Amino acid sequence: MITSLRQRNYRLYFFGQLVSVIGTWMQTVAQSFLVLGLTHSGTQLGLTTAARFAPMLVFGPAGGLFADRMDKQRVLYVTQTLAGLVAAAFAVLTAAHVMTLWLVYLLAMLLGFVNVFDNPARQSFISEMVPAADLPNAVTLNSVSMNIARVFGGALGGTIAAALGLAVCFGVNAISFGAVLVSLAAMRRDELFPARRVRRERGQIRAGLRYVRNTPELLIPLVMIAVIGTLAWEFAVSLPLMASKVFHGGAAAYGVMASVMGVGAVAGGLVSAGRPRPRTRALCLAAIGWGVAILAAAAAPDMPLELAALLFVGYGSITFNSFAKTALQLAAKPTMRGRVMALWALAWLGSTPVGGPIVGWTGEVAGARWSLVIGGLAALACGLLALPALTRIDARRSLTLAAGSADARQPDTVADLAVVPGPLAAGRHPAGEVDDDQAAARVGPRVADVAPVVAEGPRAGQLPGGPADASRGPISTRLSRTYGGSSPKTRPRHRHCEFSVTVSSPG
Repeated sequence: MITSLRQRNYRLYFFGQLVSVIGTWMQTVAQSFLVLGLTHSGTQLGLTTAARFAPMLVFGPAGGLFADRMDKQRVLYVTQTLAGLVAAAFAVLTAAHVMTLWLVYLLAMLLGFVNVFDNPARQSFISEMVPAADLPNAVTLNSVSMNIARVFGGALGGTIAAALGLAVCFGVNAISFGAVLVSLAAMRRDELFPARRVRRERGQIRAGLRYVRNTPELLIPLVMIAVIGTLAWEFAVSLPLMASKVFHGGAAAYGVMASVMGVGAVAGGLVSAGRPRPRTRALCLAAIGWGVAILAAAAAPDMPLELAALLFVGYGSITFNSFAKTALQLAAKPTMRGRVMALWALAWLGSTPVGGPIVGWTGEVAGARWSLVIGGLAALACGLLALPALTRIDARRSLTLAAGSADARQPDTVADLAVVPGPLAAGRHPAGEVDDDQAAARVGPRVADVAPVVAEGPRAGQLPGGPADASRGPISTRLSRTYGGSSPKTRPRHRHCEFSVTVSSPG
């Protein structure tokens, strides 16, 4: 269930990130109360939220390309420091009682611009801290930490805001970014699995978009994420409407509903973390189940049944999200991962400025329950429509893996050729890529890539061109590997390995 935490670097990152995101949720609560205190307007509250996510909507792909070009660990040093400075500015201005609405907008947009670069670097950096076999577990545990932070950060934020003031919430968040910086500094760089950086060229954003468009394993999940993120992942709008309009409660009722949903999300994340690598079609099944749970919450006649349904809504939300991120990380080439995860952030988070007004208007015109219904129907429809295509993709992948396993069992080598294949005996990187420079440095060559020499006895051999003259002595073979050592620090930065076989005879 927590296999990825055996990796020291990821373990440091996990707990540092958990502390930081708890602080972020404290700031989210404090900012909401700050805006309501300044304006007493729900519309302004929605607009300040939109201001935070608008930069992601506009510049998200550029942030992903930046992550592909740069050292992700160093990018996070900068972005986490800048985010901490924004939180400190909130704290100082609030404590000095000089905060105004336009300053809230400004700081929210500044944080949004930081997230343009931080989010894709943070998401794609996960794959560089763990081996490919642990990547699904690491992605799921990352989602679990986000939901744990939402539960505890929201509760702490409300308590501290009421007892000590809003400025303290902002200040604690500023300090919490230090946990991430410490975790990054304590990592061992020689235990990372760095992807090859992309060289600066023209048209690389368009190249990333074309790559996604031509890769169904990426395009279909991203379309699902965009539709569901726009219409279903708007609980900050739909749950307050349900609490006030349907169950005639207030902020306390909304807090209970959000907390119960968070508990379900944590439970779902722990279950998902214990599963092996999911098939791509599991994303469709998760969407269908989540849609059914959302529709059940929309139809609940009273609060106890609503809370029971929200447990499954939370469970479904993290299951769908973790499956989606895992599918994207495993299907994307290392050189494209930053851009792909930027598109995930654009589809999942950048859709908030679009989906929030739609869901709010629907709840106002058609009734609060319909703010959940349109999200449930969207998730259900996406899952059903995408299921045939993703099932075909899984079948094709299974055939490819079976063919690779069959190749690995072929006697490709001469008995005298001392080639010991590494974990890539089937010709595949554990994450599914064959052009990753990690594969060149960390494992042995694939036997089938070496020119075949078939041994026919202790002193005779046969080459593809014909039989050798046994009277001239034994066949001697030499394998030379042109890549560097196994250390990530020493291996050269080229894509392919080259192998040569020299066949000679004495006399």
